[in-house]
Amino acid sequence: MKQDMIVILDLGSHENTVLARAIRALGVYSEIYPHDITAAELKALPNVKGVIINGGPNNVIDGVSIDVLPEIYEAGFPVMAAGHDKALCEVKLPRFTDDVEAIKNAVKSFVFDTCKAEANWNMTNFVNDQIELIRRQVGDRKVLLALSGGVDSSVVAALLLKAIGDNLVCVHVNHGLMRKGESEAVIEIFKNKLNANLVYVDATDRFLDKLAGVADPEQKRKIIGGEFIRVFEEEARKLDGIDFLGQGTIYPDIVESGTKTAKMVKSHHNVGGLPEDLQFELVEPLRQLFKDEVRACGLELGLPYEMVYRQPFPGPGLGVRCLGAITRDRLEAVRESDAILQEEFRLAGLDKKVWQYFTVVPDFKSVGVRDNARSFDWPVIIRAVNTVDAMTATIEPVDWSVLMKITDRILKEVKNVNRVCYDMSPKPNSTIEWE
Repeated sequence: MKQDMIVILDLGSHENTVLARAIRALGVYSEIYPHDITAAELKALPNVKGVIINGGPNNVIDGVSIDVLPEIYEAGFPVMAAGHDKALCEVKLPRFTDDVEAIKNAVKSFVFDTCKAEANWNMTNFVNDQIELIRRQVGDRKVLLALSGGVDSSVVAALLLKAIGDNLVCVHVNHGLMRKGESEAVIEIFKNKLNANLVYVDATDRFLDKLAGVADPEQKRKIIGGEFIRVFEEEARKLDGIDFLGQGTIYPDIVESGTKTAKMVKSHHNVGGLPEDLQFELVEPLRQLFKDEVRACGLELGLPYEMVYRQPFPGPGLGVRCLGAITRDRLEAVRESDAILQEEFRLAGLDKKVWQYFTVVPDFKSVGVRDNARSFDWPVIIRAVNTVDAMTATIEPVDWSVLMKITDRILKEVKNVNRVCYDMSPKPNSTIEWE
């Protein structure tokens, strides 16, 4: 189904994605494009109904002031400017804020009354369209997918399964740094319930041996990422007739790297770095979606709520929550304490209120008392934060009775732990993860 689109022109505003998401929440598709797009390029885009210029004329790149091309106003589309009082259009609004409701109210009239856009952007239409596009791209050939069990790769897998069935080959690499029961859940859902063609690789010893004695966080990340590529490459070489590589690229990835006014925020955990003789054509069916839309897509495809709304998890897994050089006993302490935290937050109803919560175990010990004798064991640190965009984060107030229950369970059930702490640091000054 053809979806009407509102184009947002990026003048360096931090509210571009907030605006795009607000328009999509109205049921109208929206995308962000560079400020210097030409009228011809704009006209070549499918089903454009209107243009919003977001940001003022005083934004600069490398010391040079930027603005949209004058020809945009003559391209034949309704134009609205936000925070740009010098724009050559009739509809002008003050600068947007992070208040999504205020943005909705500001643009609703423009989108529907001025642009006459039709509200046909929804997950049912998206899934049906993507199934058709995937079948058209892939045909009867095979797609290889690294299935981590994370939200993005799980939704990609479910979508590809709907489209091409047995022609999807999933590879799940257990690097020993997964959360408790995570690999088992991937096998249960995708292999046993969805009948996916799943290759399971237990590479725990291989990864932990490579990480032995490595304390620097960046070095740990490089080792984990590099070893993952090598394991995935080895498995890919065992398979015949693979022409495509499925990836969980989502729209924020495109925005962060696709406009001249956007800054690279992070390097994305994806299957890059494969050797030249092992290159595939990419299949990226989620590249249009924001994270909340990816979750909605997963539910539309029938994935379990627990998988679709699982906690954000770093690519290196528990490797960056077992601080310093990873040891197997501390790694198990992280895994077990995290499982207790997850369970108790669910029971308290906090899993739907707190954006991210986890435990870390540092590489130092503290003195304690156990069985009337001195103990010298690891502390566990609890982290629970709320955020809109992960750029800033606030601490979630958690009832003391919940924290006391979690503490009691961790001290009783997790080996080699004698102390539990609660991290009260917002971002900034602290980052969400410790490493």
